[in-house]
Amino acid sequence: MRVTQSMLSNNMLSYLSNSYERLGDLQDQMSSQKKITRPSDDPVVAMKGMTYRRNLMEVEQYGRNFSDAYNWGENTDATLDKATSALQRIRELTVQASNDTYEGDQREAINQEVDQLKEHLVQLANTKFGDKYLFNGTDTMTPPVSVEGDVVTSANSKPVSLELSKGVYIQVNADPTKVFSNDMFQDIQALSTALQSGSTGEELSGFLTKLDTHMDAITHERATMGARLNRIELMEERVREQEMIATKVMSENEDVDMEKVIMELKTQESIHRAALSVGARIIQPTLMDFLR
Repeated sequence: MRVTQSMLSNNMLSYLSNSYERLGDLQDQMSSQKKITRPSDDPVVAMKGMTYRRNLMEVEQYGRNFSDAYNWGENTDATLDKATSALQRIRELTVQASNDTYEGDQREAINQEVDQLKEHLVQLANTKFGDKYLFNGTDTMTPPVSVEGDVVTSANSKPVSLELSKGVYIQVNADPTKVFSNDMFQDIQALSTALQSGSTGEELSGFLTKLDTHMDAITHERATMGARLNRIELMEERVREQEMIATKVMSENEDVDMEKVIMELKTQESIHRAALSVGARIIQPTLMDFLR
């Protein structure tokens, strides 16, 4: 086979072009710190990267949901704590008023405080978290308790649930029909009426059992919320681990090994210099160069 000068030159230029392309690829990897800059570089890496990135985005969203879950739970617990304190104070006042030695003026003073505590409980029932009502189930834009003469509750008992892991929904609100029920406000109103009507101490003592029932209901709901929060904390730890794993897997698929790329780049530079040196020897002067 006859090898001509043009064949040598064309082959040399082809090899130099490939060498430049390889240098360019390595420089792109160094700059972007990614194995590929476009899907055509490696379709398998690109397809896996899409899957891993989608998984990571899902896990990150679950992580953000935990913030909402904690806000719901902690605000609910704090509100129920204040409600318990208010009911406890009403109970103490009822015990005082049950003493038949108390006169009408004294019971009237107690009644005024009871009325104030009732209004305080209405405000607690209408507590908002951001622009959402905590104690109206899924109907978060409507206040659960209204006062038009008598206190009226229209609480929505449907649970507010957040997805905190794939396919796992956790209720983050308390059941308003158990903690701020119509019965509770009606019993407090009946107590107020009894204080004004001159009821006997024995009659007033009958309200103590009702108040205890309402406080027990709130305590039970707080315990339920506490159990949910404990589970949420455990789930959060797992989701954080999943986020770390998903980030690691995505990094292993897409990110370059910088030490390896640097070594390959240095090697390719040496090869390219050698190719240029060899090419300079291949393109020797011809007879036409001396005839000019």
